[in-house]
Amino acid sequence: MTQPHDVTGFDVLVETVHEESDGVRSLSLVTPDGRPLPGWDPGAHIDLVLDDGLERQYSLCGSRDDRSRWRVAVLRASESRGGSEWVHDRIRAGDHLRVRGPRNKFPLKSARKYVFIAGGIGITPLLPMIDELDVMRPDTPWTLVYGGRRRESMAFLSELDRFGDKVEVWPEEERGLIDLDTVLGTPQFGTAIYCCGPEPLIKAVERLSRSWPPGSLHVERFQAPVNPGTDPLRDATFEVVATQSGVTAQVPAGQTIVDVLAGYGIDIPVSCGEGVCGTCETKVLEGIPEHRDAVLTEEQRASGEVITPCCSRSKTPRIVLDV
Repeated sequence: MTQPHDVTGFDVLVETVHEESDGVRSLSLVTPDGRPLPGWDPGAHIDLVLDDGLERQYSLCGSRDDRSRWRVAVLRASESRGGSEWVHDRIRAGDHLRVRGPRNKFPLKSARKYVFIAGGIGITPLLPMIDELDVMRPDTPWTLVYGGRRRESMAFLSELDRFGDKVEVWPEEERGLIDLDTVLGTPQFGTAIYCCGPEPLIKAVERLSRSWPPGSLHVERFQAPVNPGTDPLRDATFEVVATQSGVTAQVPAGQTIVDVLAGYGIDIPVSCGEGVCGTCETKVLEGIPEHRDAVLTEEQRASGEVITPCCSRSKTPRIVLDV
């Protein structure tokens, strides 16, 4: 298991806690002294530091023009790694929290038209995107299809009312699963697809978008997909070379590159520990990575020039990293 790294960042004050829907609560975060918070762009997230020093990533879902406060929303997850339960059970208005960021691995790129697809709490990174288009590019066409299990569990519905028929709300108990064949059935040049939500939704969108022009699809995962073909205890041992540090070490099954190098005093910054945030991205100088993350683009994977050492391994017996 990846060990927590030294905590950096800064303190924020929980201004308010609001129940957005069944199982989703939002936190409004401000600086204790009232100074402006760092700026950010739609798609950005912050790291929230837990008591044990590990961190969880939450998308900024308020107004990027409001530098006085940040908003994040957290779903109480049944398979929580501890972060969502901690937010729901322990955080109260007036509490002080440690945060890192913001960082953005899911930026809104230029396009002639946009199709947004959200599932559940996956609405959070998309909210600032449609706000940005509505204010800054009002003539750019876009649509949002927002699915959830029940209407009562879908956060921010009242905020979406102002967008009228640009937003289609799709509660599963009322309408079944989102009709992605209709949403994505006809490939469109110049149209960007943005999707965030549970893994089955993302997989379906990825499958249907294969006929679209390359680069049309942009996804963000909150958890790394499970690969049934990998067994950490059966992974092959390989050699890692840290060129800047002059260290050569063996990475056995059941340990990550980050874990092994930490034993030699090499601290690669880590946040999520499972390849979804990009904090640990490291340059590869030699060797072929075996990518197990959910954050690198297909172009980055194909180039083999970067690796997420918190979870990924090496296809070659030796891999050389720029650390």
